[in-house]
Amino acid sequence: MHFDAIGRVPGDPILGLMEAYAQDPNPRKFDLGVGVYKDAQGLTPILESVKLAEARLVDGQSTKTYIGGHGEPAFGKVINELVLGADSTLIRDKRAGATQTPGGTGALRLSADFIAQCLPGRGVWLSNPTWPIHETIFATAGVKVSHYPYVGSDNRLDVEAMLAVLDQAPKGDVVLLHACCHNPTGFDLSHDDWRRVLDVVRRRELLPLIDFAYQGFGDGLEQDAWSTRLFAAELPEVLITSSCSKNFGLYRDRTGALIVCAKTADKLVDIRSQLANIARNLWSTPPDHGAAVVATILGDPQLKQLWTDEVENMRLRIAQLRSGLLEALEPHGLRERFAHIGVQRGMFSYTGLTPDQVKQLRDHHSVYMVGTGRANVAGIDATRLDLLAEAIAKVCI
Repeated sequence: MHFDAIGRVPGDPILGLMEAYAQDPNPRKFDLGVGVYKDAQGLTPILESVKLAEARLVDGQSTKTYIGGHGEPAFGKVINELVLGADSTLIRDKRAGATQTPGGTGALRLSADFIAQCLPGRGVWLSNPTWPIHETIFATAGVKVSHYPYVGSDNRLDVEAMLAVLDQAPKGDVVLLHACCHNPTGFDLSHDDWRRVLDVVRRRELLPLIDFAYQGFGDGLEQDAWSTRLFAAELPEVLITSSCSKNFGLYRDRTGALIVCAKTADKLVDIRSQLANIARNLWSTPPDHGAAVVATILGDPQLKQLWTDEVENMRLRIAQLRSGLLEALEPHGLRERFAHIGVQRGMFSYTGLTPDQVKQLRDHHSVYMVGTGRANVAGIDATRLDLLAEAIAKVCI
């Protein structure tokens, strides 16, 4: 029969962790695997700003017809300003445009197909390690994938090795850079590091693709945009993928954008025509609801201020969980060993735990995290930091 030769592929390891965690009867279990923000009650909440915007949409929306290939124009305007800054000269000169996508993942897929179809022969350089989906998205699109070092075997950021490899990359290739809150490591480049990367990108004539999935979760909404705005200001051409999953909590509403910065307004029109054509064969037109929520929030001063405060509260809670875990590890003599957790930014931490230690934590203490030792700090229960620290100490000492 037609389907007899079709085999089974292994499931996504993070989704498998979710299932294993759900089936674990231990009431003291920890879910540090899947990358979602959780509040003090262990829930991934709907932001109050989102609820208010949704109520306004329910009362005011008059149609559910299709939106255009680039999405809702109001969303494109506000996401451009959020990422590039309201006073951006690129926006003023019509050199930057946003194409709405189904989440940040959709933006990455659109960028991958754009590279494959419009920049044939260009390879993409990913950090080692990086988000695993980066690997498969570009490979599936037929783009050659190479890697530059990022975090070494000593679990430290290795900027020198990163620069040395990128300085040998073929001219014209694409380099994917994490704007902030690097996934999976949590290690971010300093401003000086970013300037050095910019110099290499300019010298090697590389095209930067900046993945901006966690704006607001590192050092703040404006601070986290620093590197992206630097590259957009200094280079004639930049690709940026933006996600609203984390900072708006719109995980299941799949809201994101691919922002293109072009040398001229006329060239931007050419590029956007290609993107609309590619998107037509991927998802036709993007989903509206999440984008309408974002446009409503960012278009209203009161809702925007409420949302800004909510993002800042989430950021501060994650930072407090990092420092709290280090304090809880101190009585076990492990604070210095895990000091990097306090240096890292965003939801994730490359803890430095080995795969065997991760397995022991899962099997004996019901602590669930990715086998590489990547932990979702935002999933920690602040009231049980001592219990988590005790479990870590038992597998480390």
